[in-house]
Amino acid sequence: MANQRKKWRKIALTVVFFFLSVALQVAGLNYFLIPNNIFSVGLNGISQLMSLSSAQFLHWHIQTGVFFLLFNIPIGIVGFKMIGGKFTILSFLNAVVVSIMLIVVPAEPFTTQPLLASLFGGLLVGASIGVAMRYGFSTGGFDIISLIVQKRTGKAIGAFMNVANGIIVLIAGFFIGWQNAMYTLIGIYATGQVVDTLYTGYQKLTAMIVTSKGEEVIDVLHRDLIRGITIFPSSGAYTKRESTTLMMVISRFELFEMQEAVRSVDPGAFIDLLSTVSVAGEFWDADRQLQMKKSMGPKAVTIDAQLEAEQQLEEQLAQLKEQRQQNENQK
Repeated sequence: MANQRKKWRKIALTVVFFFLSVALQVAGLNYFLIPNNIFSVGLNGISQLMSLSSAQFLHWHIQTGVFFLLFNIPIGIVGFKMIGGKFTILSFLNAVVVSIMLIVVPAEPFTTQPLLASLFGGLLVGASIGVAMRYGFSTGGFDIISLIVQKRTGKAIGAFMNVANGIIVLIAGFFIGWQNAMYTLIGIYATGQVVDTLYTGYQKLTAMIVTSKGEEVIDVLHRDLIRGITIFPSSGAYTKRESTTLMMVISRFELFEMQEAVRSVDPGAFIDLLSTVSVAGEFWDADRQLQMKKSMGPKAVTIDAQLEAEQQLEEQLAQLKEQRQQNENQK
């Protein structure tokens, strides 16, 4: 019953933040950036460029949302076929809904001051991206492309995205003047800062969990998270009651899931979060965790099962590495 409530709560939160992400992005674009000719990041900015180019050279007044939709349809289809998953589906749906809203909602300036427009537009777009990624999806576009490249090659395309944003700024300078291009830079910087604040999955936290139900909490954490846990016997200085202190390092992306797992077993558990500067040793990313969960199977929640699954996974990874080396030698 508790698992069902947790599941429906996560679904409800995902739906709420899905539409919040859509509203933030549409507001940032249609009320601040687009009316003031200030470009956004990624495919949003490219779509704005295409809309402006069609108006100036072809005298076709095609809205930004139309281009955004046209770009995201093939990206979403390719992403679903190549990697599938909830992330791709929700990201594609987010892009489609945003595109429709950009077309339906009139682009009227909330302010005509370009500095305010770039700052608030960038903040709203960044908040949209950060909220989306915090709850397991994205705003589409380059995010899906990045995931496809990362899954297929193991490489990130952060440099490519930075180059694309730089090209957007340069073209903006030629099209609408270098003053607006500098305002575009301010908007892009504001977007990046908000994304880093709201979604910092690459940052690590050390969680210190003090609980009177140590074994139950360990079981639920092993079931929901693939993370190492260190156990410290402890007792209250005032009450003298025996307790267990659990220490584990997690990413900020896993914070919500960890807190929900602990509270489902021990609502009175004390959780202290410490910022972790760096981690020496192996810290598994989301892909390795997913492989581990698949190796364990749906019912394997014991420590022995996890150790066995970890050994099997290491053997599979070693075989894949050996095959890649053989293929490279043959080439």
